[in-house]
Order: sequence, then structure tokens, then C-alpha cells
Amino acid sequence: MNWAYLRWCPWLDTRARFVAGAPRGGALLDLGSSDGETLGHFAELRPDLRFYASDLAGQPERYPPGCQFHRANLETDRLPWGDGSMDRITCMHLVEHLHRYEPLLTEAARLLRPGGQIYFETPHPRTVRYSSPKGPAAGTFTLNFYDDPTHVRPVAVGALAQGVRRAGLRVLASGISRNWLFAASYPLWFFLPPSRRKFTARVHWLGWSAYLVAQRPP
Repeated sequence: MNWAYLRWCPWLDTRARFVAGAPRGGALLDLGSSDGETLGHFAELRPDLRFYASDLAGQPERYPPGCQFHRANLETDRLPWGDGSMDRITCMHLVEHLHRYEPLLTEAARLLRPGGQIYFETPHPRTVRYSSPKGPAAGTFTLNFYDDPTHVRPVAVGALAQGVRRAGLRVLASGISRNWLFAASYPLWFFLPPSRRKFTARVHWLGWSAYLVAQRPP
């Protein structure tokens, strides 16, 4: 899905709603940018933004043109950008991979400008009870939390909220992350054979991920 179509209705996707609120021409840092798929969607939605990214094993060749990438261990490393240099930070499906996420929260708080915001997304703790894909689809998509062997432990939004407050940030919002177009399409996929599209629709139908938005006080 090309996120340019969400410019007039970003409320249809929780992540898009957050990115759409960034100031014109602002700086957005994506932590744990991985293969850059979501970062590419952000550029489709807001081509005016200046993009930055950091990951231990990122693929910067796939990131939006002009994106400034820094390879780093986000549990331990200080990032190269200046204090208060970022208007928005996104941190999606990263904290559950870390043994310690407190240093990351401290670094994010340093990088945010006063009034800047950060968006976290992580599997809801209930995903430990979900059934894994079966048969030939086994191992092809993460439905149970531990289907991803790099997951360390679930991170509840309440625990994350306590951590961001200790880092000096203010919690603005939390809830379930969804793309309502994908969620609404799931009944159409229900009786079809397993596929990435079917599983993607299912996780949005179920409300697989939780989110939290925090702000550096102005």
C-alpha cells in the first residue's frame, strides 16, 4: 500500500496519524529501521520530512533517498545527532528485542526537541497466547510472540510508560495500533489460503500491537 493515499485520511493508520502530525520540513528519526519498509511509507506520506535512521543491522540502501543512517547498538551506543535535533522519533518493534531498553529511552529524550514526540510500538503481551501459523505456513509469519526467535520478552505499555517518565518524557497517548483498511479486509481473507496479506490483515483485526506516544515537555 502506498501511503501517499493516506495523506488525506492518516487516521486510518495509527503510525500514519503520528507521522502526519510532524511539523513541515521537520526531522524524523526511526530507531530500529530494519529493512526500511515502514520508513519508506513515511516518505510516501510526508516527502517534506528529513529522515534519519539507526539500527544494528539495517539496510540503508533500501531507505528513502537522503536518509542519514548510523549503524549502532541501541542498547549501549550514543547516537551522533545533537541534543534537541529531532521533531519526531519512531521506535517500532524494537524494545521487545532488547535486554535493556532504559538507555534507549534516555537517548531518545536527549534527541527530542522541546515539544517533540516519540512513538513506540510493540507486540501486546497477549500475543504470547496466540496460535502460530500451521502446516506449510509454519514459521512464515509472527503470530505468536515467540515465533520470532529474536524476541527477548514482551514489554507491557504500563512498564514502558514508567520508563519514559523516568527519562523525563510525558506520556500523551497509548492504545492498540491498527490499520483500519487491513483490519476491515480480514473477513474477506478468512477462508482463503494462508498468505502474508491474510496474516497482515489478521494482526490488524486482532490488535496485535500496542503503542505509546510520549513528548519531551516544551
